[in-house]
This record gives sequence, C-alpha cells and structure tokens, in this order.
Amino acid sequence: MAQSLDSFIPAKLLEPLRLRARATGLSEQECLQQALRQYLQRQDGHHTLFVSAPVNALLEGIYQEDTTIGDIREKGDFGLGTFNDLDGEMLVVDGVVYQLRSDGRAYAVDDGTRTPFACVTFFAPDSSEVIDRPLGHAELIELLDRMVPSRNMVYAIRIDGEFEYVRTRSVPRQESYRPLVEVTREQPTFELRDQPGVMTGFWTPEFMSSLAVPGYHLHFLDGARSSGGHLLESRSRRITIGLQHIPRLEVGLPVTLDYLTADFTRKVDEDLEEAEH
Repeated sequence: MAQSLDSFIPAKLLEPLRLRARATGLSEQECLQQALRQYLQRQDGHHTLFVSAPVNALLEGIYQEDTTIGDIREKGDFGLGTFNDLDGEMLVVDGVVYQLRSDGRAYAVDDGTRTPFACVTFFAPDSSEVIDRPLGHAELIELLDRMVPSRNMVYAIRIDGEFEYVRTRSVPRQESYRPLVEVTREQPTFELRDQPGVMTGFWTPEFMSSLAVPGYHLHFLDGARSSGGHLLESRSRRITIGLQHIPRLEVGLPVTLDYLTADFTRKVDEDLEEAEH
C-alpha cells in the first residue's frame, strides 16, 4: 500500500500542496509529481552522473581505455574511479583528481592521464547534516540509509570531518585481462589513525550494477591530501555529510577493440561484491 503524504512531507509543505490540489482539481500525488518534474527539468548538467564506461568492462579485465582525465573534468568536479592498467584508485574532489596508488600515497594527476572507469558529477549538495558524535562504520552506513530518501535514485555523497580510524585499499598496477576479483584478493590495505579527511562517492541502485558499483562506493583522502584509497572501514569523531540526488545518467561506451569485442554476458554480481568489499 502506498504511504500517505503525511508520513514523509513536512506540514509546512503539505498545506500548500493541498491548496494547489484544490485549485487545480488534481490529486495531491499528481501535484507532487508535477512539482518534482518541474524541479528536475530546471536542473542542468550539475545533476548528471557521468560514467565513462560500464563497470562490467573493468570486471572482465579491460583496464585500458582512451578517456583522459581532461575528459573526466569536463563532466564533473567530484567522484571516483581508477586509472589505466588499474594503477591505483581515483578520487575527485573540488575539481582536483588524485591517484591513490598501491603505496598508499596520493598524487595529483594531469589531464593527459587515462582512465578505463570513472564516475563523476558536479557536486552541489541538496542537504547536509553535521554528526557531532562518534560513529562506527556500520553506524555510518545506517545513518546514510536513513538520509537517502529513495533507493531507486543515484546520490553523490561527500563526508568531511575528523576520523579516529580509517582502513583503505588500493590495487597495484596490472596487465589487462586479469579479472578484477583476482586482483583485489592481493590488494594492499592501509590504516590511518586520528586524521582529518574527506570521503567522496555514490549510492547507486542495484538495477544499475552493470554500469556502476551498486550500493555505497566511497574513497577516502586525508586532510593533507597525501594518502588514502578505497574505503573499507572507518570510525569518525565529527563529520559533515553532504548529499546530492542525481536524476540523470550519461554513460560512455568505449570504441577500443577490447571493449567492442568483449563478451559481457557473464553474471558478475558475486565478483563485484567481492572486489568492492
């Protein structure tokens, strides 16, 4: 049974909605849908997620594509990904692209560097929340679950703050065609303690799993912009969470020979789950 609007629309918004319904002859639900459509239509590319290539290609070991970091920065100033030859994790924040290599260090990269997979948007949070108490990793995920209005939308997530403990990983440079799930079994992991830092990433619905990593996918960069990686675990002291809904998707389909001749019919859900967690 559909929920009543009273259960999730604040009273100060519900009354104008009811007035509009009476004035137009539409139902309250129809007025809400109309308002949402109008709002989304006013948004520009700043509410678009750009995925440079389907994540399935990465899972099958296609680690080289022609997309440059310059191409990526034209599509967004916030996000994550990796680099050609799977040479470390990518973190994009405030328009700067960092390479988090298998030595645990962070390096700024130039626009000529290439990537086989990246997800970016122009970050403009719709809401933010300050959490002034300690949070373990499971508590952080539970909090994000409560903040996400619908699990059928993409959200960009930025978390800034003070962290008691962070555990990350970064994959070492690889030759192509070795499946990602095998590579991540040998990934080096790193532990950071008592560090300020930032997490960037996304919530992606399960039905998009062939295009991007489903669920929460976050990368971490310390406050000195010197180390980080793919987030595995965290304990925070005080954080600010920014959340942006993203109603549009743009996907690049590479034209390299490897991609054009690859067979993507294999089910890779279990590989993706293992590789990311």
